[in-house]
Amino acid sequence: MTFADILNGSILLFDKPFDWSSFDVVKKVKRLTGAKVGHAGTLDPYATGLLILCTQQLTKKISEIQNKEKEYTGTLTLGKSTPSYDMETEADQYFDTSHITEELIRKMAIQYQGEILQSPPIYSAAMVDGKRAYKKARRGDVFELKKRLVQVHEFEIIEIEMPKVHFRIICAKGFYVRSLANDFGKSLDSGAYLSSLCRTRIGEYHLKDAWQITDFASFVDKEKSLS
Repeated sequence: MTFADILNGSILLFDKPFDWSSFDVVKKVKRLTGAKVGHAGTLDPYATGLLILCTQQLTKKISEIQNKEKEYTGTLTLGKSTPSYDMETEADQYFDTSHITEELIRKMAIQYQGEILQSPPIYSAAMVDGKRAYKKARRGDVFELKKRLVQVHEFEIIEIEMPKVHFRIICAKGFYVRSLANDFGKSLDSGAYLSSLCRTRIGEYHLKDAWQITDFASFVDKEKSLS
């Protein structure tokens, strides 16, 4: 790939850093390249991993890419929950975990495969009365989001280090892994929140092929110097 390819239209894979928003990456790439840029699927600031950006005329492929299945690895922490279902907000509820065994965790995980009902987190971009849910939540508004059917292709418990449960999941568009963590804690008669998340794949696009932001910046600088 050359800088000219980016200006003509490219699909760019990035490893989104922790504490960067998806829009932070878009802004950085726009500033570096001067190209029209859009992203194909938001990652929360505290999530890392594969973020796909499309430039110029290939921004028309964004919807197609967004519809592809996604794969993540992550960790949920049992014994407490947060309003955002992840680390964005402080824990507000604490629960007993003495009754939770490895056998119970693995047995309960079977229920989270196939088509399931799920409520989006109130700290999400879901729309409520024409406004983003996270804006209403940060304002202190009280509301509920309707449950909807979502698809889980695979949910695998990789390792259990109480109170942490490490997992891998493959899911369809519209699935909230944060909601899975919250619901999983409740199904164990306890609580849980998502303490780490990394997106490893979107369709045929893999994290192992992604740019680090600093490496991409160096590449663009070099390409510009040669032109």
